[in-house]
Amino acid sequence: MDLLHSIELPSRIIIGDNAINSLPDVLKSAKISETNGLFIVTGPNVWRKLGYLIDTVLEKYKNVERYEVQSSTLTEAENVYREVEHYKPRVIIGFGGGKSIDIAKYVAYRSKSILISVPTSPSHDGIASPFASLRGYEKPYSMKTVRPFAIIADVNILSKAPPHLIRAGAGDLIGKLTAVRDWILAHKLKGEYYGEYAAQLALLSARHVIRYATEIGRGSKEGVRVLVEGLVSSGVAMGIAGSTRPASGSEHLFAHALEMLVPNRIAHGEQVALGTIMMMSLHGGDWRKVRKTIVKLGLPASIDSLPISSDQVIEALVIAHRLRPERYTILGETGLTRDAAEKLARSTGVIPS
Repeated sequence: MDLLHSIELPSRIIIGDNAINSLPDVLKSAKISETNGLFIVTGPNVWRKLGYLIDTVLEKYKNVERYEVQSSTLTEAENVYREVEHYKPRVIIGFGGGKSIDIAKYVAYRSKSILISVPTSPSHDGIASPFASLRGYEKPYSMKTVRPFAIIADVNILSKAPPHLIRAGAGDLIGKLTAVRDWILAHKLKGEYYGEYAAQLALLSARHVIRYATEIGRGSKEGVRVLVEGLVSSGVAMGIAGSTRPASGSEHLFAHALEMLVPNRIAHGEQVALGTIMMMSLHGGDWRKVRKTIVKLGLPASIDSLPISSDQVIEALVIAHRLRPERYTILGETGLTRDAAEKLARSTGVIPS
């Protein structure tokens, strides 16, 4: 069994009020001058609302280009890469939500550029990890890219994100409870590498969210800061592990399967939260406690208020194991039968009994 892997961690992590103002200092620490090229990957809504903040802090930089992404697909990522190849910047700045930062990672990897992550919503732990999740090949595609040189998490900006995206970030972290269980299972049954430190760091992120569930659910600035610290820690855990194992297991397979069936209906973290309830039940853990925490966070613990059907949840459970057959989880190699999937979803209250 080959245990060799590289550990890639950010050089700078800056979290706090007005953290975005530190961007010039971060660039200086990376030996980037005011004449070097910078390329901003963002989204149209983010740029319309918050672009002036980047423009202000980068006013002395003479060579700044921008691309506003429309989707988190491999096709869109290649479109951005072609633009980057034309301008040949030294730095890629991911400024926005998950899709902007994931595409920025991909482009930085392809162009061998420095990556700086500047999230505007705390919706998932990709803000600090070296992995990008893009849609393509008829299913979500996760790939190793580059570690961010720096993460700049401005709590003033992040605390003003839409409440459902703040809660979604907490849902993504709750998923570490089952992701780590799946990792241990794969280690015991398949001999897969397991890193205790990375696993415990990911679990710490989840436990942190549980402890501060009320504050995060209210969207308070204190709660958002706790959430962001947890998201960064989870991203670091992936860097230490050299894979997404500490952060992504059967609950993420379910979430990705549901996203394939009903794209853009609900946030990724909301899907993960539902998946965590059901996968914790399969693991024989305290799924009721998980469900109570999810409710406390203000996340949906059932589909009652969501634009998805019982049949779609059941189908996602049935096909989830096929998405990453090389990744062993509690779903096993053959997955759940339709009857077993329905029983699981109903017994945990995810779909009506």
